[in-house]
Amino acid sequence: MRRFLSPAWLAAIAVTLVAIVAFVLWVTPSNDYILLPDKPHSVSPLVTVEHPRSAGADDGGIYFLAVVVRKASLLERTFPWLREGATLVPAEALRTPGISDAAQRRIDARDMSLSQRIAAAVALRELGYEVVTRRSGVRISSVIGGTPAVGKLTPTDVVVSLDGKHVGSPSELRQLMADRRPGNVVRLGVRDSHGLRTVRIRTVADPHQPSHAVIGVLIDQAAQIKLPFRVTIDPGNVVGPSAGLAFALEVMEKLGRNVDRGYKVAATGELELDGSVLPIGAVRQKAIEAKDAHVDILLVPAGDNAAVARKDAGDVKVIAVQSFQQALRKLATMPQQG
Repeated sequence: MRRFLSPAWLAAIAVTLVAIVAFVLWVTPSNDYILLPDKPHSVSPLVTVEHPRSAGADDGGIYFLAVVVRKASLLERTFPWLREGATLVPAEALRTPGISDAAQRRIDARDMSLSQRIAAAVALRELGYEVVTRRSGVRISSVIGGTPAVGKLTPTDVVVSLDGKHVGSPSELRQLMADRRPGNVVRLGVRDSHGLRTVRIRTVADPHQPSHAVIGVLIDQAAQIKLPFRVTIDPGNVVGPSAGLAFALEVMEKLGRNVDRGYKVAATGELELDGSVLPIGAVRQKAIEAKDAHVDILLVPAGDNAAVARKDAGDVKVIAVQSFQQALRKLATMPQQG
């Protein structure tokens, strides 16, 4: 009996039990999601234009940055530091309350489709082509759980006014909201498939900027866009609007503009029709992707996004931009690589 209770046997039993527990924790999903760095994706094979032109061959390229989003295992939820760049988020932070996973994927796909059209429109306008656009309000892309908008607004609703003032774009809505204070009640004119309705919502403080009032939604541009010729962007199974900046840069490359100047340029940022670059999420994961892939330049939205990116991008040159036009100017000042 003593032989079976020796320290070596006890240690072996302990190791076996730990391994079993770790395996169970590894295969058992939690209720939280985990964000992980993916790898940069070259945009060149994803973008085609009707009348391409060559900008000359070099070793550069435009890349967009995706993030792995999936259910976290119990082990990952308990020890998130086991994976580099891991961030745990609750399910309600990724999905509108009451919206199924399938419905959320359709919403995300619509966001990506709109991002593609806006990217093409912004790039073609910069090149001097005539692009016909008509802003039709601000589309609700997601409702954040636990906020006043829950139960009052749903994805695909379009906000067309705030307190009686016309709203045509996300920037206009943000400007109007900047005059409101937490606790104010705002009156939104909202259009959906059933027509126009009025929604009253009491604002709350922005968790990141307590003096700013928010209602708890993510927004993008509702618009009709007519391009002068066909531009096709096929992102595969990647969804969301944050690849808009990268897509627009690649459209210009396809039409003969040497945008990357021989550098490997990773870009992330949502575009508005006027070329403004909007903040995006999962910046830490994307900065780690850029660092691990040894890209030369990382373009990110100015402000908090850029500050976070600089902490995790290593030796990658991080360039903060507020607009597509500024991104082009910044890249144009780089000496031609090679």
